[in-house]
Amino acid sequence: MGRMHAPGKGISQSALPYRRTVPTWLKLTTDDVVDQICKLAKKGMTPSQIGVMLRDWHGVAQVR
Repeated sequence: MGRMHAPGKGISQSALPYRRTVPTWLKLTTDDVVDQICKLAKKGMTPSQIGVMLRDWHGVAQVR
């Protein structure tokens, strides 16, 4: 069923591209990201807060 006020018919435009390589400008390694996640989790931050911190402060786009 289509949308009433928009021409779209689904969420396919908001899907993430299937690209698993790290950008060349990102200087953090996988171990650095894991250590950072552990430190933030020990401080009591939620997973969504940790994702926001990594995105805004360190330039890490998607962490799964």
